[in-house]
Amino acid sequence: MIKVGLIGFGLAGRAFHAPVIRAVPGLHLAAILQRSGGEAAEKYPDVRIVRGVEELLAIPEVRLVVIATPNETHYPFARRCLEAGRDVVVDKPFTTTLEEAVSLVEIAKKHNRLLTVYQNRRYDGDFQAIRQLVEAGTLGRIVRFETTYDRYRPQLKPGAWRETSRPGSGILFDIAPHLIDHALVLFGLPEAITADVRIERENAAAPDAFDITLYCANSMRAVLRSSILAAAPRPRFVLLGTQGSFVKQTFDPQEMNLRRGYIPGDTAWGAEPEENWGILTIPAGDSFEQRRIPSVTCDYRDYYANVRDAILGRAALAVTPEYALSVMRILELTRASSERGCTLTLNSTIT
Repeated sequence: MIKVGLIGFGLAGRAFHAPVIRAVPGLHLAAILQRSGGEAAEKYPDVRIVRGVEELLAIPEVRLVVIATPNETHYPFARRCLEAGRDVVVDKPFTTTLEEAVSLVEIAKKHNRLLTVYQNRRYDGDFQAIRQLVEAGTLGRIVRFETTYDRYRPQLKPGAWRETSRPGSGILFDIAPHLIDHALVLFGLPEAITADVRIERENAAAPDAFDITLYCANSMRAVLRSSILAAAPRPRFVLLGTQGSFVKQTFDPQEMNLRRGYIPGDTAWGAEPEENWGILTIPAGDSFEQRRIPSVTCDYRDYYANVRDAILGRAALAVTPEYALSVMRILELTRASSERGCTLTLNSTIT
């Protein structure tokens, strides 16, 4: 049994980490760090509640620490935990700069600790279905991949740290790591990047929209998009290939279910009704054949099951530190491309 300490009990800790950890055999949520308030104690009366990092690290049984705090605190918390001999899961984004990310990877290696980033949306059932289509060659050579994460919230959230000008705030660091992960898993590192990161809402202090184009091998383009002013959301996924296309309109339901505190009891957390499945379109003579592709049976528990097995030496880590560095590199190139108004190659110098 691996005992886990969770740092942070805001939205991320409360909805996307604590209930998932509790649902994975072999993991035991032993402590939660909530600096103030009683929500954690009320929700998990059997879990020890602490008020500071040193108090958490003073619990010798805690082997794995999960960091689910504001982005600018990821680096100092992760560093302290690694230096204290703990394995660490950091919620995305890994850090607010590539320099910080490189430092954490070096510290993890020095102390021989596991270090990974919470790329939970890799375990969305619809994305896993797309992964299977691509690996099977069903669409032929892929020429375009679109992953879009839209919302509609025209009003600012007073006091929300994500909407301030603090390091790591804004939609780029909130949403883009998921979309970059999808593109890298499917197609590997791109050759070049063009990005437009912007503010669309009046009086907003942090970016709330972006369009990123990744130029990949074989003339393939991966387009990553997000806006908070999308009253009519765009399709979640679009793939175009030489032998067909795939379009998925709706979101995997896990995020909204977890936000509401709903966990299915006897099905995969990402199970969707057939009418929400993506549609595969392929040529059939002079016309086209369409069929719905079911989402794969998987959910966010699979992420933590992999972390468990990696700690115990039973499996390779799915989201490696080196992979996390690639995501951070693309985030930094994205920001630089937008600021300079130009296309940057993967090896471009960023100052």
